[in-house]
Amino acid sequence: MDNINSHNCNLNIWHYLPDEVWAKVSKIYESMAGWIGYRSGIPYWFGTEEDDVFIAASVEPSGLSFYAQMNSDDWMSWIETFKLEASKVLGFDVGEPEDGYM
Repeated sequence: MDNINSHNCNLNIWHYLPDEVWAKVSKIYESMAGWIGYRSGIPYWFGTEEDDVFIAASVEPSGLSFYAQMNSDDWMSWIETFKLEASKVLGFDVGEPEDGYM
């Protein structure tokens, strides 16, 4: 992949949501393109930090946080797909709190 950049995204999937919600989030993880599984409890897609291209997620007080290293177009496509799928599965609009999603 050419033009690999770093990307960050926080979503309004909060750490205090019930276990039933987080079980659904885990299923969404597994359905996303590039899923490779958990490494030391961290979900990864496409690779890990040792690779040129990867996406990782973590649960933070600011919401579900993604960090990626990949082509910008591929990242935008992937994260928009995640938001759409999560919105359908979780039953609320998933997006970035800084964009007004609470």
